[in-house]
Amino acid sequence: SNFIDDLRVYVRGGTGGMGFPNLGGEGGRGGDVWFVARERTTLKSIKEKYPQKRFVAGTGANSSVKALKGEKGKDCEVHVPMGISVLDDDGKQIGELNAAGERFLAARGGLGGCLATNFLPCKGQRRAVHLDLKLIADVGLVGFPNAGKSSLLSKISHAKPEIANYAFTTIQPELGKIMYADFKQISVADLPGLIEGAHANKGMGHKFLKHVERTKQLLLVVDISGFQLSVKTPFRTAFETILLLTKELELYKEELVTKPALLAINKMDLPCAKDNLDELTAQLQNPQDFLHLLEEEMIPANTLEFREVIPVSTYTGEGIEELKTCIRKSIDEEAERMNEEYRKKKLQLLQTSR
Repeated sequence: SNFIDDLRVYVRGGTGGMGFPNLGGEGGRGGDVWFVARERTTLKSIKEKYPQKRFVAGTGANSSVKALKGEKGKDCEVHVPMGISVLDDDGKQIGELNAAGERFLAARGGLGGCLATNFLPCKGQRRAVHLDLKLIADVGLVGFPNAGKSSLLSKISHAKPEIANYAFTTIQPELGKIMYADFKQISVADLPGLIEGAHANKGMGHKFLKHVERTKQLLLVVDISGFQLSVKTPFRTAFETILLLTKELELYKEELVTKPALLAINKMDLPCAKDNLDELTAQLQNPQDFLHLLEEEMIPANTLEFREVIPVSTYTGEGIEELKTCIRKSIDEEAERMNEEYRKKKLQLLQTSR
């Protein structure tokens, strides 16, 4: 795959410079290794540009008669994409970079030779770290394989994902942008299809689910006629599909089901779609009345509350414009809510300080 969302690299801070014991001179500190978030940067480009995946900062200058205080070694800056979590080799998160310009000190340079070190230089920090990418998007498309997510992304944005009639067409995330008449842009991520057991890392598993964490809102895409992955797996109705998707999100990380969510009911051009939609609408209005029909392990602890349910057909174009309007409305409402919360917190701080 051309898409890389995890990269292990070696980083080493520079060694300090030698001190000058006769005159009390101090060597320069070793340079530091920094990760700096930049737009239009990918982990793939880092791997291609630095195939050895080693980043070492410069050595500090030695103290001398001409310069008793040695200069600091040259820093090493590594440009990384936004949405990076920095993990140590044990999987513990030690930093993250979410916005352009944010910096993370990956390896500190060693002290230069001075009185405290008996004028001998110290080596810089050295370690292997993982750069773990989680896509940042306004909206994340969530659905089982063949629900029509890739087709939907191509209809609402300028993205051109690969589309075919078989499971796991999408094997790497695709990003598109919805362009509105007033030049507003909303980013949408089409992520590899979930399957039952994804929370336990079956199929694309965690490789998919980790990207959902950074999306602001969810857009569930469900086939109105139901879904069956293979002849060996059970058939699921549209209602069961929604509950199973919710269950997988919940088992992976409970906070995911608290995100604002929309529901797109796809393939409304199929025969019996209208009857199926009427049945699904009744089930969604009173989900508790139908849970007894399902196996206990399929039922999520909390059902998703959808802000809008939009029937669409990527084949005929039905409902596509309405969906784009609903996405815009949901994003704007959530932004206003966040701004209101921020204003209230600011006001409380002002009142407290007075």
